[in-house]
Amino acid sequence: MPKEPLFFLKPPSSVIASGDAIELPSQSKQVEHEGEIGLVIGKALHRVSPREAVDLQRVDSQWTRAKGFDTFCPIGEPGAVPNDLSSLRVVTRVNGEERQRGSASQMLFTIPDLLAYVSNVMTLEPGDVVATGTPSGVGILKAGDEVEVEIVGVSRVRNPVKAGA
Repeated sequence: MPKEPLFFLKPPSSVIASGDAIELPSQSKQVEHEGEIGLVIGKALHRVSPREAVDLQRVDSQWTRAKGFDTFCPIGEPGAVPNDLSSLRVVTRVNGEERQRGSASQMLFTIPDLLAYVSNVMTLEPGDVVATGTPSGVGILKAGDEVEVEIVGVSRVRNPVKAGA
């Protein structure tokens, strides 16, 4: 277990909506699905504590390049946030088959701890999205697949996978 959360940034060009195609880049030999709980920031967070992060409720690595390709960040429509953030559950399906299932209560770092940690490095602005990490079950995608990520009772996104140009 890492001593502190690891994080990286994704460029705006990686964000797509439900229904848009995830494009497999020719320079990547292996692209994997990774369903995550995404937190849409509603109010600026700057150097908040975990308690303040909950009350508001609204180390550089190589991952930025690998995870930042255009179309690599499908995001569903935001839904109602439960009072208990640890109750959030994520399910990932590929071609209708469940591949991942996890709960925020199983995460290495709680959602308030994640938000506090990031906000002590950079200010989170309204509309920013913080992804929480992925449960076990990550797997390879190929052209023709369809990926669905559901935050149970909150939001869902479904995207086809195609070969890149």
